[in-house]
Amino acid sequence: MKIKLITCGGTIDCENIDENNVYSFKESYIPKMLKQSRCNADIEIKFLMAKDSLLMDEKDRQRVLEECKKSKEDRIIITHGTDTMVETAKTLGNEIKDKTIVLLGAMVPYNQKNSDALFNLGSGISAVQTLSKGVYIAMNGKIFDWDNVMKNKKLERFETIKDKN
Repeated sequence: MKIKLITCGGTIDCENIDENNVYSFKESYIPKMLKQSRCNADIEIKFLMAKDSLLMDEKDRQRVLEECKKSKEDRIIITHGTDTMVETAKTLGNEIKDKTIVLLGAMVPYNQKNSDALFNLGSGISAVQTLSKGVYIAMNGKIFDWDNVMKNKKLERFETIKDKN
């Protein structure tokens, strides 16, 4: 099973966050992360953009959507900034029904101590191979449906909006 991994930037891939909260990007850490984790999954990486998700707009979300639509792979991972990850998931969830898409990111950059990046990437790789068709967010050991998730900025975590039981 071939997996497409689309990079969009965000904290997971940023080189530095300065004192004004401006993100800088040098090169994607994703290849290094895959090598470090000894990942054996068949993954093709598409470097789409490197942006702080707060700077992503509807045009950027449409780029992500079009990339997913044109992908011959039906298993897709998207690395994305956490601040607007839910908005991108909604854009995809409303349009794509025939693929399994997992968005993930990190609260702490990969290149910093105590980062959650590698764990989230591994979770996303496992999730995309086992979940049914749909759009999901994989963060910090949990999987969320695209239409039932929010980022709790105060607690710096993702949460289910409503219990479906």
